Amino acid sequence: MKVFYGWIVVAGAFLVLFVAYGAQYSFGVFFSAFLQEFGWSRASLSGAFSVYAFAYCVFGFPAGRLTDLWGPRVVIAAGGIFLGAALTGMSLVTQLWQPYLLYGLVAALGMSTAYVPCNTTVVKWFVARRGLAVGLASSGASVGTVVLPPVAQLLVTTVGWRTAYVIFGVGIFVLLNLVAQVMRRDPESLGLHPDGASRPLAVAVGAQAGAGPLARVIRTRAFWMLGATFSATWIPVFIPFVHIVPFTRDLGHSPLTGAWAVSTLGIGAVAGRLVMGAVSDRIGRKPAVGVAMTLQAVGFLGFLLADRGLPLLFGSALVFGYSYGAVSTLFAAIVGDFFGRSQAGELVGFLFALAGVMAGWGPLVAGAIYDATGSYDLTWLLSALLNVGAIVLLVRSQPPSGARAC
Repeated sequence: MKVFYGWIVVAGAFLVLFVAYGAQYSFGVFFSAFLQEFGWSRASLSGAFSVYAFAYCVFGFPAGRLTDLWGPRVVIAAGGIFLGAALTGMSLVTQLWQPYLLYGLVAALGMSTAYVPCNTTVVKWFVARRGLAVGLASSGASVGTVVLPPVAQLLVTTVGWRTAYVIFGVGIFVLLNLVAQVMRRDPESLGLHPDGASRPLAVAVGAQAGAGPLARVIRTRAFWMLGATFSATWIPVFIPFVHIVPFTRDLGHSPLTGAWAVSTLGIGAVAGRLVMGAVSDRIGRKPAVGVAMTLQAVGFLGFLLADRGLPLLFGSALVFGYSYGAVSTLFAAIVGDFFGRSQAGELVGFLFALAGVMAGWGPLVAGAIYDATGSYDLTWLLSALLNVGAIVLLVRSQPPSGARAC
């Protein structure tokens, strides 16, 4: 029973991330529908997603803090209300400022209760199998990315984008509020122990020295090095999810092909989360993250060659998705390793805000580059170079002196 309930938490996190991220990365499908109906520029519409990415990462910090204080059940349920209402409201859009408000702010507030609360809750339930558990839970985001964009495209084609948004909004509201009921803060709240152990784990040095309140942790070099590392790799991370559908259409392919390209990103991410989460338990978190960042650079360079045929387009999407899934999975786990699990929500939330707000610039800059040059080539090259910089920063990152995983 002790281990069993931990896996219930993992399953709950999987479902929350499935619907939240599946809806998030269906934006590329609706992006094309908006461009076709309203004739807005790619940069101006990309700005709505950039505001969204910026805001939901910033909101991730209070969401993590509130998860530590109140537990994930209340936080995730509230997020379902905001995200469901925002997507339903998107069905009424007629002016460009409305996606900025509804998607950029309200949906971001709801989305902030997905990644940080789910992943940090799983971190608190597991230690020895932390990489595997977080990988399984976070794979829900990738499975959602595989399943929901084609569903969104089929709905847009058959019933229109407005009705499709209503269906998405109502579905998310119902499911997130149901799943939230099984989420629990940590094993101690049920009289259990991490990994289903029969006795409490010994308090690790890292938990004593480095995992205290945020005010103490932010004074460590390790904290800021991790922030810089993930900032560099996340600046371009949303670009394929927002622009790959119009990019695919620029190459002469159908809208459904573009939706399947988004799903290919998701397929790769499922593999990246499951494989690299478990692998990181064996080879270490830093080597696993380094491999993922290298593959992300390769994926971006592959997009430069995508005009040579669909195999290169889908192959590059698969490699990028694998690396994206691995990096986003290992982020919460490596923070837990460096600083302990007791304040994981607050610490991951703060770093997620710090690094994630940089990701908000990616789609906007990519849209501006396209509007100026008529091509995404410079975008893909710069994205690859940012990941090279991230690898250099990762190599120089070390846990606080005397800390060990807990």
